[in-house]
Amino acid sequence: MTAGKRDRWLALGLLLGVLALAYAVLVHPWWTIPMRDLDARIDTLQQRELRLRAQLEQADEVNRQLAELGARQAERPGFMPEANAELATAALVQRLEAVVSEASPGNRSCGIVNRSPLEPSSREPYTRVTVQVRLKCGTPETAAVLHALESGSPRLFIGNLNILVQRMYFAPGSGRASSDGGLDVSFDLYGYLPPSGAEARDAT
Repeated sequence: MTAGKRDRWLALGLLLGVLALAYAVLVHPWWTIPMRDLDARIDTLQQRELRLRAQLEQADEVNRQLAELGARQAERPGFMPEANAELATAALVQRLEAVVSEASPGNRSCGIVNRSPLEPSSREPYTRVTVQVRLKCGTPETAAVLHALESGSPRLFIGNLNILVQRMYFAPGSGRASSDGGLDVSFDLYGYLPPSGAEARDAT
């Protein structure tokens, strides 16, 4: 290879090196990287737009479900309407007696053995009114009583449920023993009072 050709190849190599250095220093950080970042942001925005469109398409259905839920909650208030804990306790006892009477008219196969009001608890955000209950009932009547208490209005709750199976038991009100077995059921029946003030009761 002659000296002239070698010089041309050397010059070409130097030119390519300079161009590569210029790209690395000037073009890549100032153009290529920003364009890649821009492409990534565009892709992210497009995905977000697709999600928003999907949510907007579901908005009508969500609003309908929220309206139905609000209507059900309005028909089934969560708080007890009584003005104080004493009245609420009396309402709990009356509700219990009514439910047991409906499940077993005349207390032939289900009856209340004991009902003991507890001191209202204010440790929770709302005042909790509780009655300790003990029943002796047949199995179907027990299921009916528990379901009616928890599914009624206002919302009542059952806690500390304890059920013992008896081989023989005296059905309350019958004065005679039953040989088909029964259940000795104890639990806490409780509900909540709203915050003090008529506005709080109306808000619930």
